[in-house]
Amino acid sequence: MKKLMFCLLMIGMLASCSTSKKLSSNGGEGSSYDKAVVITAKNETEGINAEYAWLKEHYPGYKTEMQSLNYQNKKPYDILNIITADGTKKSVYFDISGFFGKW
Repeated sequence: MKKLMFCLLMIGMLASCSTSKKLSSNGGEGSSYDKAVVITAKNETEGINAEYAWLKEHYPGYKTEMQSLNYQNKKPYDILNIITADGTKKSVYFDISGFFGKW
């Protein structure tokens, strides 16, 4: 029983460490290119994780329908088409110029 409790405690601690790092985002609310959420990250892995963390925070229970890469004024954007928890379809724009192509 003590081993089980220890394992559960360790899993909880590891999970909190991995989710406690807050990745930076700013900009708009994501409804268009002009109002895109600007993701600040060191590389693509962090950037993509930040996009999904932003969606989870702002649209809990959402489902991803499609993701696409687009350019506007020579700047890269990820556009995620989602379905919110209440069934509303939305396109969310992310300015990924700060991390796109960085590994």
